[in-house]
Parts: sequence; structure tokens; C-alpha cells
Amino acid sequence: MALKATVYKADIQIADLDRNYYADHAFTLARHPSETEERMMVRLLAFVLYACDGLTFGKGLCVDDEPDLWSKDPTGMIRLWIDVGQPDEKWLRKACARAEQVVLVNYGGRATDVWWEQNRNALLRMDRLTVLRLPAEAGEALTALAGRTMRLQCTVQDGQVWLTDGAHAVHIEPVRRS
Repeated sequence: MALKATVYKADIQIADLDRNYYADHAFTLARHPSETEERMMVRLLAFVLYACDGLTFGKGLCVDDEPDLWSKDPTGMIRLWIDVGQPDEKWLRKACARAEQVVLVNYGGRATDVWWEQNRNALLRMDRLTVLRLPAEAGEALTALAGRTMRLQCTVQDGQVWLTDGAHAVHIEPVRRS
């Protein structure tokens, strides 16, 4: 019998002072059986960082040709493609050919730095690609906020992110690699 996705509900209030974006969002997130809570929370953080009208979650790990998040214009053209983790460089090249802007939110501590060193030259040639590195402790801190029902407040200012659930607060400063 196949394992089913775990359903999470998230209500999030975003105040992005850097982009003058202020909105409330309600999500139902499906966490694939092979996805960790950390990865799911990084996907949620990626949404916060790039929130805009039309930004939606992809179908997840079970679909090969979709990103974790994306935004399309009314004609179906992909404006923004967002992935998390350490994907294959060829996958990112394909994404850059399909979308106006591609963002990779890189997380995972030391393994992230090794991945970057192995792929740096190829990735720096992709002019539509932005790579953000999360500090090693960010994933663990985000996971502490995870719950089957989440009510989060988020503030983004000067490239820094503050997330709170009322009981715990997390501060994350993503570093732009490219």
C-alpha cells in the first residue's frame, strides 16, 4: 500500500517591507511521504520571500517537470520558477530556458556548500538564476515552527526574515550566491 501525503494547514500574515507587499494567505500543504518537515518549511519560506499574486505551490516531489513554486502570466508563460534543495544543474538549466526568473533556495548545511562548489561555474553562467543559501541552523529553526495547523506572522526587512507562531520566533538571513 502506498503512503499518502500528510496534510498541513498554514495561515500566514506577510509584511514584506522590502517590496511593500502585505497580505494574508491560507494554504493547504501536502507533504510527500519522502519529504521532510524541514523541506516543507523551506518551501513555505520561499513563498514568503517571493509572495505575489499568482504564486502557487507545484505538485511536489511526485511530478518531475514542475518546480516547488511558480507564477505564470495569463498566457501560461512562466514568470517565476522556485525550487528548494540541491537539484541537478541540468534541471536548473532547463528551468532557466522555460521561465523569466528562476530562484533556488539552497539549504542543508555543509552539504549545500559542497554542492555549490561542484556546480558554481555552471550556475554562474545562468543569467536568469538566483541562488539563495539558508544558514545551516535555519532548517532546524523552521522545523520547530511546523505543525499540522500553523498560524504564522512574517516580517521581511533589509533581506532578513522574522517568522513567529506566537510562542517561537525565528530569524533567517538568506545569503545570495548569484
